Amino acid sequence: MVVSLEGDRVILVPYMKEHVPKYHDWMQDQALLQATGSEPLTLDQEYRMQLSWNQDPCKQTFIVLEKGLVVGEFVHGDPHVEAMIGDVNIYMNDLDDPQMAEIEIMIAEQKCRGKGLGKESVLMMMAFAVENLGIQIFRAKIGESNLASLNMFHKLGFEETSYSEIFQETTLELQVTKAKHEELLRLRGNVVSHT
Repeated sequence: MVVSLEGDRVILVPYMKEHVPKYHDWMQDQALLQATGSEPLTLDQEYRMQLSWNQDPCKQTFIVLEKGLVVGEFVHGDPHVEAMIGDVNIYMNDLDDPQMAEIEIMIAEQKCRGKGLGKESVLMMMAFAVENLGIQIFRAKIGESNLASLNMFHKLGFEETSYSEIFQETTLELQVTKAKHEELLRLRGNVVSHT
């Protein structure tokens, strides 16, 4: 079963091969590579990466679509490439704590930044992870120069837990309290399942 999440202003859809060319174009931007801590890949490597992410049970990757750009009723299978504005991911790589996940957000389209679309995407992904994957702690690692992301995660209630001089990044965490869980449930959006 494939799940898409529909919020007020964004729709999160699984990262599919149809999304790869536009995603690859985004990742040619040096500023995005630096902000995401990514290495440039060839298009073939990007296709292989997309496939490996989809097959990895420890990763959940969604493409963020701007809802206003999706024309007509949303139907999974139509990639709506023109509505792509970024991605949101969680990684459940901490073998010592299966209830902890690292969360990342990228709003790649410059014109879509600063409008609250990243915040809505992160909240929807967190609600999905709490409800469907049992996640209770979220961690974000953000480069010190990425002030917009640092500010957004602080506003969401994340607190700094460490700083890496080597990587010049701050690690922030959020423990899901009962109150935070209830807030996430209200903000989670409509879950649309496709078989």
